[in-house]
Amino acid sequence: HHIFENLDAAVSAEFSASSQSIGMQKCTDEETFYMHCRAAYLTVFRSSLASISSKHQLCLLQQAGRNPSQATLNKHWTPSTTKLNFDDFCEIVKNERPTEVHDLMRAFRKMDINGDGYISHNELHIVLTSRGEKMAAKEVDAIFSLADTNKDGKLDYAEFCRLLESTAEQCQIAALERLEADAKLKRQNFGNELDSPPKSLASTAVTVPQPPHKTEPDITLKKGTTDLCRSSSRPSSARSRRSSLSNAITMAASNTKSVKLAEPTSIQDWHHTCMKGSFFLEEDGGITSLQYRLTVPQTATVYLTIRPLNLSQRLEKPSSWMSVDTAVFVVSGKDTKEDSTLVCFTESRDKEKCCWKGELSAGTYCLLPFTTSCRLRKRTRKSVSKPVTLVNRTDTGELDLTRDFRGALSDIFEVIDLDGNGLLSLEEYNFFELRTSGENCDEEAWAVCKENFDTRKNQLSRQGFMELNLMEASERGGDPTDLWVTLEAMGYNRNLEMVEACPFLIDVYCEEGQCTLQPVSLESGHRILNTALQRSITARSEVKTLRGQENVLVYTYRGEHRISTVIANKTNQKVTVHVNNEQSKNCSSSRGMSVFAVEVPARTKMVRYCTHRTHCPIGPRLSCLLFFLLLDSAKC
Repeated sequence: HHIFENLDAAVSAEFSASSQSIGMQKCTDEETFYMHCRAAYLTVFRSSLASISSKHQLCLLQQAGRNPSQATLNKHWTPSTTKLNFDDFCEIVKNERPTEVHDLMRAFRKMDINGDGYISHNELHIVLTSRGEKMAAKEVDAIFSLADTNKDGKLDYAEFCRLLESTAEQCQIAALERLEADAKLKRQNFGNELDSPPKSLASTAVTVPQPPHKTEPDITLKKGTTDLCRSSSRPSSARSRRSSLSNAITMAASNTKSVKLAEPTSIQDWHHTCMKGSFFLEEDGGITSLQYRLTVPQTATVYLTIRPLNLSQRLEKPSSWMSVDTAVFVVSGKDTKEDSTLVCFTESRDKEKCCWKGELSAGTYCLLPFTTSCRLRKRTRKSVSKPVTLVNRTDTGELDLTRDFRGALSDIFEVIDLDGNGLLSLEEYNFFELRTSGENCDEEAWAVCKENFDTRKNQLSRQGFMELNLMEASERGGDPTDLWVTLEAMGYNRNLEMVEACPFLIDVYCEEGQCTLQPVSLESGHRILNTALQRSITARSEVKTLRGQENVLVYTYRGEHRISTVIANKTNQKVTVHVNNEQSKNCSSSRGMSVFAVEVPARTKMVRYCTHRTHCPIGPRLSCLLFFLLLDSAKC
């Protein structure tokens, strides 16, 4: 396979236009695609909980019928990548094109000078050692030892292409056969399928392994509740602590209409404070965001809102992230999970704005911005033949920032200007530095900035921010490498599009007294937020226990625009949750796939939404899974 991989890379130079990743054709049955992915994954790992920890392990793409070149591996395993999980693997398989025989044949024909269907050892040696990902002479010789069956020094490339195709197919077949042969492995990762799919329009089928139990009749509850369909028990000979059965749970959106929270009529007379921020999508699919401290001087009625921040100057074309869902969780107590208390969260929506209104007692609260990431997910980075130019030279030969780059910097300035006063304080600038470089700017360095760049009221102006970035470019002779590091950290791609970030605006209106709002820290997967998420769901939903398994609990919260589910596992064995959203309409899943499965370890704390996993050993020993279904309309 290593030889095939390098051959594919070398000949791909002959047909670069057709070798771009165009994504696999949509499967008629997504579950079949998912099964192929899982079968491939389990040829290397024993469990889907395991993560790919090296670029070499990513070569298991071959087991899924892909033939990755080094360029492909480098695209998905960047210098900053530390691990990829099973969801990442599925997304890569979905977007990477399988090797096509006709593409290889076209490349070989270009090397076949005589047109006789054969390529000499010397011709192939020249191509494979000088083009694409250059191979060693020993590797070229190894190809001939496999393909030159009659040892005449010529390669029948049509036969070789068929060999390549059949080998890829055999890898997939072998992986599936291994999964089929291992009944326990298959059952642990898929559970027992229903005879027919659920008929609800918006549903999530969750399969949870069960210990052996007597056969129970099927149970169907009335519409709007949770349906439990009991599967048959396993044979007694297979009973063990690790064995499992499956239950399916169907959750449909509630038909009851929610009453919209009206903005207070006298809100213009209320005390107002606001703060900007942004959700940043990390390499592992996690979300990083600023956390805030809200101080309420006296008991007062508070109106709290959060919404995506539109940076577009064109009314007819708002920013692409305006559809990203946002929310704020308000927590009181100390900065530890045990002492924190969920006070409220914004659950009413008015267009893109998420709101809450109520009474807050005098005190200090922690505001935790949140998104399900249903519409802010990691995208496959397409190769850009020519990235946008960031720096050019003027007629006098001096370096200058391009118009496109200045536009991006202006938007970044707008995002990091947290209080919206048009200037950057040292605190605001340091959040930018922490995000882009991981470092802080001290008072001495800030004094140098104020001496060299445009400032007002001891704060950096927009023009000064431009000058700072121009100096950085000038110090490196116009090399944009470090500039791109900054841009990518702020969510931009090489086309200067902000695709992996969502700026937002938090507004706090206080009827009595002046509230203050301050940024505190830049966090990813904050443990207090994870706890608040669970409590917001478990406190507002009816708990269901699986029959025969009192220690596996299902909580489902149905909001105006979101269905959130927590699976809590208190057992001493691993629980596998198999989710099927294929029957959903007008919905987006935080997992990015309609069919997937996640294993929850026994008696460990695991909060999971999208592809980010946080293991937390403190607190009650409990396992739970958290995932979301975002509703695009009221009729789902």
